[in-house]
Amino acid sequence: MSYQAYLDAIEAKAGKTPQQLLDEAESRGFGPQTRAAIVVDWLKEEYGVGRGHAMAFYGVLKNGATISAKHVGTSGSHRDESQTLHLDGVASRPS
Repeated sequence: MSYQAYLDAIEAKAGKTPQQLLDEAESRGFGPQTRAAIVVDWLKEEYGVGRGHAMAFYGVLKNGATISAKHVGTSGSHRDESQTLHLDGVASRPS
């Protein structure tokens, strides 16, 4: 599963875009220094998001929307289209 696919699955489960969840996290005082377990627990309790998906979200909270080029352009199941993740939701993604 690509990094973007993890975020898309979180959006489907939570009913909020990754950016909306980032905004909510910020309003709760969560940021790059927040421990992962706190964010994972919040997403599980509030939205039923599993640990693996929550950790993907935590990666964005901690490091922003730019990911490593490691899987960009590869042919594996973890392949992402670009180093920039789309946070404004599936519906607003360029085709």
